[in-house]
Amino acid sequence: MSELRKIIIDGMEVECHPAMTLIQACEQVGIEVPRFCYHERLSIAGNCRMCLVEVVGGPPKPTASCAMQVKDLRPGPEGAPPQVRTNSPMVKKAREGVMEFLLINHPLDCPICDQGGECDLQDQAMAYGVDFSRYREPKRASEDLDLGPLVETHMTRCISCTRCVRFTSEVAGITQMGQTGRGEDAEITSYLNQTLDSNLQGNIIDLCPVGALVSKPYAFTARPWELSKTETVDVMDAMGASIRVDTKGREVMRILPRNHDGVNEEWISDKTRFVWDGLRRQRLDRPYLRVDGKLKPVTWPEALSAASKAMTGRKLAGLVGDLAPAEAVFALKQLIEGQGGHVECRTDGAKLPAGNRSGYAGTARIEDIDSAKTIYLIGTNPRVEAPVMNARIRAAWAAGADVHRVGPAVDLTYECVEHGAGRDGLVALAKDATQLDDPALVIIGMGALREADGAAVLSQAMALADKTGAGLLVLHTAASRVGAMDVGAVTEGGLDAALKGAEVVYNLGADEIDIAPGAFVIYQGSHGDRGAHRADLILPGAAYTEEPGLFVNLEGRPQLALRAGFAPGDAKENWAILRALSAELGATLPFDSITQLRRVITELHPHLGDVDVVAENPVVPLDLSAPAKADFVYAIKDFYLTNPVARSSKLMADLSAQAAARASAPPMAAE
Repeated sequence: MSELRKIIIDGMEVECHPAMTLIQACEQVGIEVPRFCYHERLSIAGNCRMCLVEVVGGPPKPTASCAMQVKDLRPGPEGAPPQVRTNSPMVKKAREGVMEFLLINHPLDCPICDQGGECDLQDQAMAYGVDFSRYREPKRASEDLDLGPLVETHMTRCISCTRCVRFTSEVAGITQMGQTGRGEDAEITSYLNQTLDSNLQGNIIDLCPVGALVSKPYAFTARPWELSKTETVDVMDAMGASIRVDTKGREVMRILPRNHDGVNEEWISDKTRFVWDGLRRQRLDRPYLRVDGKLKPVTWPEALSAASKAMTGRKLAGLVGDLAPAEAVFALKQLIEGQGGHVECRTDGAKLPAGNRSGYAGTARIEDIDSAKTIYLIGTNPRVEAPVMNARIRAAWAAGADVHRVGPAVDLTYECVEHGAGRDGLVALAKDATQLDDPALVIIGMGALREADGAAVLSQAMALADKTGAGLLVLHTAASRVGAMDVGAVTEGGLDAALKGAEVVYNLGADEIDIAPGAFVIYQGSHGDRGAHRADLILPGAAYTEEPGLFVNLEGRPQLALRAGFAPGDAKENWAILRALSAELGATLPFDSITQLRRVITELHPHLGDVDVVAENPVVPLDLSAPAKADFVYAIKDFYLTNPVARSSKLMADLSAQAAARASAPPMAAE
């Protein structure tokens, strides 16, 4: 590491790394420098000129602090530390001038702009601008772009900061946006007026410092000061992105990302951001009982009595769905096993080793991707299974990492070294692997683990990780899976063993599974999806935004989801339904509140009490065995329709149809 350099900022002496920019050095001492184009996670453009500062002894003009590094500063007289001023008359005049130029063509439509109240241009015009304009010429207008059903454009408001262009090309890995023209004719546009083809495009809404790019589904529905804001976690994939859910009354109005450097940085996928309309549709808001072949509404006492009657003295099986919090899974396990039944969370057939945390939660962290020099992708397509993680892999690749893939070729937005589409490639890699000098990572997907030879595939992947000295990440597709494995919601022999001979199946939100005719099915969930259609008794539960819950992400990090609103109608929190049913059965579970329930869980599984801490998992290797000779099949076919909430969303259905149409369309060229 280079030696730290001393500089003086507004009279305060600070030691900085020479590679830091002046804007970063100012942040280090708590001085805010205004900016529009600069963003910590994007390349430096240096084109808005709002971050001007004065370098004492330098040129007699202000300097863009985002584009000058500490090492570029000259020492003062007699070797004194260089001085930077952020509040001198020169800087004040320069910022006022920049703001005046930015507002020449900006329309005065703040009252009808969705960015109002959250607008960087509004805030900085108040703080650094002037209260008059010297320009009387007509303002320039620009045509709006059609970027698809997610991002609405008002290009007359655009200040050409190019954040959206840099994000789509650098982070999302698509090349459809750019800037054309020069001078007053310069404008941001898309290539051949294409819509954006990315699962991360919604992030440009957050990045836009003005109202040029806003959320199309959220447009004209609420103002930021009307919303109640709840910090929670996402369950649309197993990565567990940190999010903020904004509600108005009982309705979820929008979902935004929160910064978490260890997980999602500050990005979220489009499914995470826009799935909220699915929380309003096809909701189960009262219990139902099947009478004479038809589902009829019943009261809670009648429903619990019917469940108790069906379960008493019969062989039970419990199934855990993809979105169930750990508390509900634990309560289900206690209830079903207390009645002599079996519980299973691996409903997709994944051959994950029970009790071996290094085999189902891995031995690495998501942030290890940043420093990895070699990454192996085994039977996974992270672009649809975890788009934010895929952006992180792309960043590692852009920094020089080699990405190796075993699986069918798909566009991941970066180049891969191919090792075939099948298991033979993995066996050859594991056989020939040697210890690597630089950090490495093996990422294995559910598509590789859910076939009959999943255990053999996992043993080969763990052998590859062991021989190369790499960490292992298991890329789950279910947010509840690691937490359910942690609390022991597994049956030896897997799903078939759990369901064998079962007379009553208690289905806790498992909608991706077909249950054979014959068994009495009790379905507990939030949406009228496939599981509810098969059910003989429906108990309405809360969705992920409507109850507090503990989720464990794919790297084994316990995370707390908080309640942002309340479930509709008579729907109840999932753990509370199971607690009430246990009392009806005469086998009351030993907790009366979620606090008591968490206390019981953490006594049995202490690591679940360490919220946001990734536990070290000692490597327990599996016995090496040979998998079948077949190609891998990726776990997710349709990114937008992977769970009941997404399948209830009209917007997700539209996006799915558009993606299918785009995939079948003939290629278009510019000639």
